[in-house]
Amino acid sequence: MHQGKGPLYGIRIIDLTQFILGPYATQNLGDLGADVIKVEEPSGDRQRRQGKAPKSVEKMGPVFVGLNRNKRSVVIDLKTEPGKRALAKLIKTGTVFIHNMRPESIKRLGFSYTDVVKIKPDIVYVEAVGYASNGPYAGLQSFDDLVQAASGTGSLIPMVEKANDLQLIPSYIADKTVGLFATIATLAALTHHARTGEGQFVEVPMLETFTGFMLAEHLWGHTWDPPTGKIGSTTALTPHRKPYRTKDGFIAILPAARDQSTKFLELGGIPDAYNSPRFIAAPPGSRVEVYYEMMREAAATKTTEEWMRICAENSIPAMRANELSTVFEDPHLKATGFFEMREIEGEGRYRAMRPGLRFAKTPSSIRFDPPKIGEHSEEIMREVGGD
Repeated sequence: MHQGKGPLYGIRIIDLTQFILGPYATQNLGDLGADVIKVEEPSGDRQRRQGKAPKSVEKMGPVFVGLNRNKRSVVIDLKTEPGKRALAKLIKTGTVFIHNMRPESIKRLGFSYTDVVKIKPDIVYVEAVGYASNGPYAGLQSFDDLVQAASGTGSLIPMVEKANDLQLIPSYIADKTVGLFATIATLAALTHHARTGEGQFVEVPMLETFTGFMLAEHLWGHTWDPPTGKIGSTTALTPHRKPYRTKDGFIAILPAARDQSTKFLELGGIPDAYNSPRFIAAPPGSRVEVYYEMMREAAATKTTEEWMRICAENSIPAMRANELSTVFEDPHLKATGFFEMREIEGEGRYRAMRPGLRFAKTPSSIRFDPPKIGEHSEEIMREVGGD
């Protein structure tokens, strides 16, 4: 087990999160060296039971494995008085308390900010919720699908495909994005804590943070009042924004200037493309279609590996386009050791993804594999003097 000290070494996170948003946030904090204590109910994080595992799907589902490295698990039944006392002991040793329950649920358990600050006055208390507490949606249940829908994200794919039905992005992108915002918020509050010794309450609302994330470019013409054009970034929403097929796979080409696209087309057998008869003869409104038609034709003349070499030699921005099933074989990811085969005792081998951030003096690392339910209960409670 690697015992490197990351930049958050010495920070203890009391983690009451489940599902995706919260565990993704706390995994990032754990990757940075924080001591993340994952507090689980006796049946464990619900994500443990999602998906197929080699031996005990009830305990170690694949999404759980992908979100819970670098954490120690303690089982505490918060519906009992001994459980509440045990959590209070843990909180006294913590720097950060984080949860993604509805405010009324955590209050009912007796661990709202008002309650926790009495136990640990300088606690950084991070509450990830669906909707900001000062709006009419406050307190409602929220999940990735609901936030994608409310943020307008469901209209993006239909804008590209000229379809009528709304369609969500096929990833838990709202959960993971807001998880990163929760990480950022925690780090900011820890910086304030280090400077002043003060803790504080931090609210991370999904709808507000994710809407801002998605509309950063997609406000587009509606940035101004009155609007100067349509909503939705025209460069991001073009149907031509996709990899090209090569002789044996796919490649993404993104010329940053006309001379780069001219050179790519020339290398693909289409010299002086912008002065070619078919480009000149096309009506001005149709020339973009002709351009992408030529790009597709050029890409198909060589293999992906050939294009990678040729584009690098000619300073043309390009990158092989992997499929999810083949990304493990990407030569760069293999060379950097991004994917690492590890083993969870009693469960089997699993594919871990190493933290992408690199620190020269305080390296991030995988110190703990995803824990079994309550794997560290005795160890942790001994540390805080409880049962």
